[in-house]
Amino acid sequence: MSKQNETGGKVRVKRISKDNMQAFLMILPFLIGFIIFSYVPIVYILRYAFTNYTGFGDAKFTGLANFVRIFQREPDFWMSLVNTVVLSLGKLAVEIPLALLLAVFLNKKLKGVSFFRVTLFMPAIISAAIIGLIFSLLFASYNGMINSMLQNLGIITKPINWFNTKSKAMLILGIASVWQNYGINMIFFLMALQSIPKELYECAAIDGATGPKCFFKITLPMIAPIFQSILLMAIVGSLKVCDLVISCTNGQPGGTTEVVMTYIYKSFFGKSGRNIEIGYASAMALITAIFLGIVTIIYLKATKKLKELEG
Repeated sequence: MSKQNETGGKVRVKRISKDNMQAFLMILPFLIGFIIFSYVPIVYILRYAFTNYTGFGDAKFTGLANFVRIFQREPDFWMSLVNTVVLSLGKLAVEIPLALLLAVFLNKKLKGVSFFRVTLFMPAIISAAIIGLIFSLLFASYNGMINSMLQNLGIITKPINWFNTKSKAMLILGIASVWQNYGINMIFFLMALQSIPKELYECAAIDGATGPKCFFKITLPMIAPIFQSILLMAIVGSLKVCDLVISCTNGQPGGTTEVVMTYIYKSFFGKSGRNIEIGYASAMALITAIFLGIVTIIYLKATKKLKELEG
């Protein structure tokens, strides 16, 4: 009997090890890609953040000189960081409630709801660069569709230059970003709503609970953990916006709509008349990564504290 158990145990161990090997081989290509495109760039940034390197010749070690320059002589970088935060807060204040509201309506058993799910999700699969180009053409100063519509309706008498002030340009960026991202958040919320047991709503209906009461007492508490993850991803994604800004305003007017990622990108590759400063751009990228990490930690601690208070 013991011999049979021993033999059976060996066979089971061999099978488990074989399954583990197969699983490892299946995820190996993705693991290699993750290492190449995630960890290698991090090492690259850490290597050059403390050097003066322009992409040609040898990198000269400068210690903390890049960081001193950022904190003492680079107001444009900090302005771009402020723009990033303002744009993120503004768009998320509209994007998240809009996505949740649409998900609640699309979760109902109505005719044609599948069509609207697909239609509303479509902007999420369009390239950010294309979306930026679309909105730059829509709000073009003299031949844009928005100006033509407003003039035809008699709202304005002459075309508006939408990109000649920071406030209007930032507003357009916010609208474009909301249009791009609300669809994916809507799908996440829809998945969360569909995981709520229907029995809870049936019991609430028996007790005479109305729609708004069910939403605040059942729906929101039940999707709270997923809501936390969705909001975190939306915050981090908003703070990393880059290609949408480049294709829509490219920092105009006068660089006032630069966000932190576009500012780093232009310094890294020498765009918009700037010199190629890979070492300096790496230092800015490192500071930005630390900032994103701090925002993430604060958010997680705040949500954890909120859960403890609710508990």
